[in-house]
Amino acid sequence: MDLNLNRADYLQVGVTSQKTMKLLPASRHRATQKVVLGDHDGVVTCFGMKKGEAVAVFKTLPGQKIARLELGGVLNTPQEKIFVASGSEIRGFTKRGKQFLSFETNLTESIKAITFNVLRYVSGSDLFLSASYIYNHYCDCKDQHYYLSGDRINDVICLPVERLSRLTPVLACQDRVLRVLQGSDVLYEVEVPGPPTALALHGGNGGDSGEDLLFGTSDGKLGIIQVTTAKPIHKWEIRNERKRGGVLCVDSFDIVGDGVKDLLVGRDDGVVEVYSLHHANEPVLKFDQALSESITSIQGGCVGKDGYDEIVVSTYSGWVTGLTTEPVHRESGPGEELKISQEMQNKISSLRSELEQLQYRVLQERERYQQASQSSRAVFAVPSFSINDKFTLNKDDASYSLILEVQTAIDNVLIQSDVPIDLLDVDKNSAVVSFSSCDSESNDNFLLATYRCQANTTRLELKIRSIEGQYGTLQAYVTPRIQPKTCQVRQYLIKPLSLHQRTHCIDHDRPVNTLTLTGQFSFAEVHSWVVFCLPEVPEKPPAGESVTFYFQNTFLDTQLESHCRKGEGVFKSDNISTISILKDVLSKEATKRKINLNISYEINEVSVKHTLKLIHPKLEYQLLLAKKVQLIDALKELQIHEGNTNFLIPEYRCILEEADHLQEEYKKQPAHLERLYGMITDLFIDKFKFKGTNVKTKVPLLLEILDSYDQNALIAFFDAA
Repeated sequence: MDLNLNRADYLQVGVTSQKTMKLLPASRHRATQKVVLGDHDGVVTCFGMKKGEAVAVFKTLPGQKIARLELGGVLNTPQEKIFVASGSEIRGFTKRGKQFLSFETNLTESIKAITFNVLRYVSGSDLFLSASYIYNHYCDCKDQHYYLSGDRINDVICLPVERLSRLTPVLACQDRVLRVLQGSDVLYEVEVPGPPTALALHGGNGGDSGEDLLFGTSDGKLGIIQVTTAKPIHKWEIRNERKRGGVLCVDSFDIVGDGVKDLLVGRDDGVVEVYSLHHANEPVLKFDQALSESITSIQGGCVGKDGYDEIVVSTYSGWVTGLTTEPVHRESGPGEELKISQEMQNKISSLRSELEQLQYRVLQERERYQQASQSSRAVFAVPSFSINDKFTLNKDDASYSLILEVQTAIDNVLIQSDVPIDLLDVDKNSAVVSFSSCDSESNDNFLLATYRCQANTTRLELKIRSIEGQYGTLQAYVTPRIQPKTCQVRQYLIKPLSLHQRTHCIDHDRPVNTLTLTGQFSFAEVHSWVVFCLPEVPEKPPAGESVTFYFQNTFLDTQLESHCRKGEGVFKSDNISTISILKDVLSKEATKRKINLNISYEINEVSVKHTLKLIHPKLEYQLLLAKKVQLIDALKELQIHEGNTNFLIPEYRCILEEADHLQEEYKKQPAHLERLYGMITDLFIDKFKFKGTNVKTKVPLLLEILDSYDQNALIAFFDAA
C-alpha cells in the first residue's frame, strides 16, 4: 500500500442513512466541488469549502427522515439536479436549493432506494425506486412497471441506458440474490455470496461493456458481475479475509492518479478502503483507514482545495470527512524558518476563538442544569437519541454479531438474555465487561452482563453464540453519556434453529430424515412457523402457492430443506436433532394456536453416522487444542528450570512457540468443546427418542467415551445402544 491520504473533518449534520451524500459536478477539472447531503431530521444541506471553512449554499427546513439522495439531469449535461426520498415522497432541488419537484408515490412503505435514467427532454425521465419489498418504475411521474419481491430489497440500480439502449433495472435482495428485471418481470436471478447491500456501476458507467455491476454484501464481500441480456458473468470477487464490516457504499474514482479508476469502499465498521484495478483488473488493496463510526456514503472528488483529489465520506452521526491528497505537514531543513501561511494562522485563531466560546457555553449550560435540577418545579424532558443496530449470523465462526452504534458517546450497555448464550471475545471491543449473578431457575434470566465503554466510544460490537433448540429473547439496554440519564431497549430474537443460514443449494445425495406436517392451516400460517423457527426468512409469504427454502448449519455444516404450501409442511435434514427441534417447536406452536396437526416422520439411521463424521474433524481439533493448552504451563516451568527447550521433542517445542496463539484461540472459543459434547449427546438422545426409547441413563457412559475419544468407538456405541 503506497497511497497516503490525510484526514480533514468538514461539517457535521444530523444522523445520516446509507447513500445520502453526493458531490455536485465540478465547474472545471480538479476544481472544488459542493457537497450535498440529507439527514434524519429531513434537512438537505449543501455546502462548499472556502479558505478552510464550510460555507453553506442552501439548507432546507426539517421534515421526514431522508432515506436516499441521488443526482440526476439531462443526458450529456452535468448531473446536478438533487433528488431526495423521504417517506413515500420524492423531492427535487436545483443546485441553488430551489425545489422544482414534489412527487407523492402513494406507496404504503417508505422509500429505501432510488436511481434515475434521464434520457432527453422529449422522452422524459425514468425514476426507479424501491421500498422494503416493492419496486416501481415511473416515467415522467407516471407508473410504468411494478414488482413485488419475495425478500427485502436493499438497493436498486439501472444499467446506463445511453450505452445499452435498453432499460435494465437490478434489485439487490436480502436472500443473496440480484434480480435483473425486464419491465415488471424477472429476466433472471444472480446468486451472490452474501446479502447484497450496495450496488454501483463499475467505473461509474458500467465499465467497457456498460454492463459491469459492482456489488457489496452485508458480510463484507465485494464483486463485479457483467449483466448481459442472456446470463450473468461473474468477473471477480473479494473475500472478506480480514473479517471487516459489511459494505454500505462503493464508488469509482482515480485517487491513485494512474489514469485508471480505483474502487472506493465504505464499511459499517468505519473502514475506508481503496482498491486499485490496474493489474489485469484484479483488485489490489492500496489504502485503508478506520474511522470511529460506520461509513454511510463515499465519493471521490475535490472539496477542500483546488487541485487536490480526495475521498469524501459521510458517517452515521453526520460527519462529512475528507481523506485528501493535500499534505498537512511541512518540513524545513537546518537553519530554515517554517512560515505558517496567513490562511493557516486565521484558521488557528478561529478554532481557538470557537473553542473558548464552546467552553463558556458548556459552563453556562452546566450552571443552568444545576439550578434547574434543584428546583421543585423542574420538569425533565427525556432526550431522544438514535441507535443504529445490526444482529447478524457469521458463517465463519457460527456466532452472532451484535453491533450497536449511537450518535453520541455510549456510557454502558446491559445485555440480558432469557436463553443460555456464550459471550465471545471481540478484538475491536475495548469496553470493560462485568457479569452479574442471575436466577436461571426462573427460566427468564440466563445472562446479565454490563459493558462499560471508554470515553468517546460511539460503536460497540459484541459476539454471542446460541444453542439450537433453546429459543427466546436477547435484550440490550443502551445508555449514552447524556443528561438526564436515559436508555433505550433493543430486542433480538434467538430462534430455535438460530445457527442455520440461508443458502442457494444443498447436497441432495446426503441421507435425510423427513418431518411432514399436515392439517387445516393456510400457506401464511405454515410460513409464519418457518419464520418463527429459522433466521433469514422473509416475514411475508412469497407470491405463489408454495415455497422452498434451503439452509446450512454454520456450526456443523448439516443442511435443511423446507417446503411449505397450504395444508402441508415438509422438512428434510441430514441431522436428526434438527428434525427433533422442529417437531417439538412446531407442535408447541400449533397447540398454542389450537390447530390440529398430523405429524409423521421418516428416520434414516445412516444419517446419524453421517452427522458424527461431520462432527469428527471439529471435535478432534478441539480436543487437541485443549490438550495443548493444558500442557503450556507445565512446559513453561520445564523451560525455566532447564534454561532452554533443546531437550524437548519437536512437538512440545512447537507448542511453546505457538503458546500465545493457542491460548488466544482457546480463549476466543469458550465452551466450544462442551458444545460439541452437547450436540453429540442430543444426537444420541434424539436418535432413540424417535424410536420411543429413553436413553438418558446411558449419557454418562457416552461422556466417558468422548473423554477418551475414538471415532470408531463412538459410532459403535451409537449402534449398540
